[in-house]
Amino acid sequence: MTQTGKQAGKRTALVLGAGGLVGAGWEAGVLRGLLDAGIDLTTADLIVGSSAGAVVGARIASGPGGLDALYEEQLDGQATESAARLGLPMILRYALAVLRSRTPEEYGRRLGRLALAAPTVAEADRRATVARRLGRAADWPARPLLITAVDAGTGELAAYDEDSGVPLTDAVTASCAIPGVWPPATIDGRRWIDGGIHSTANAHLAAGYDRVVVVAPSARGSKVVLSPARQGADLAAAGARVEVITPDEASRKAIGRDALDPAHRAAAARAGRAQAASHTEAVAVVWTG
Repeated sequence: MTQTGKQAGKRTALVLGAGGLVGAGWEAGVLRGLLDAGIDLTTADLIVGSSAGAVVGARIASGPGGLDALYEEQLDGQATESAARLGLPMILRYALAVLRSRTPEEYGRRLGRLALAAPTVAEADRRATVARRLGRAADWPARPLLITAVDAGTGELAAYDEDSGVPLTDAVTASCAIPGVWPPATIDGRRWIDGGIHSTANAHLAAGYDRVVVVAPSARGSKVVLSPARQGADLAAAGARVEVITPDEASRKAIGRDALDPAHRAAAARAGRAQAASHTEAVAVVWTG
């Protein structure tokens, strides 16, 4: 496990944020739309993935064709998992946890307790579902990839990489363990929850890289959870060229209110691909200098 990853060269970093199954579809669409314009973000020297972004990051880092296959899967109508829902009572508990927390770690501990007590599917069944979503991307790629997760007991953020000794499927399962929806994942005797709990993008993990693009399905932030825009601004203040992409109005409509319903993946992917056109010029300036 590492907090910094392999930063050899420290040139380009792609940060992929949290946002559920539908957010993952939107991310795939944005990346595919940028590729339409000749900008291939899958060549990043570092990829950081949280929750939905963990799946997308693992898939696109797996080798040539990873992005094309991922995008087409969003359109094929086949569900890799059943629909889930973060109901109003659980949303209210999230909101209360934010109000009562002073730091991301305290927020993580509160949601960790919630996650440990919630009735969900069996942990092994959830891991098998994530493994199906990863498909051939079952092993750590050669390029640097960080997968985030939050310790359910301490609330601390960790970022797994190929040197952690943790199988990629386990790391991604932990990163996708939405409190109250999916069971915490067990790694080395500790329980882990969604990496997007610490922040929806965790773009701070790209600190030290010269050029950073953040693709985040959720633009939200709070007094304890920094928004992608705030994290992007912090990176820019430190000297990096940064572009932050979050859903525009059309994409928000396509994503809908339930980011865990796979029925919305295709619309979100198409909306993301269309939205990419409005970011092409800015991303090109960041990515190619």
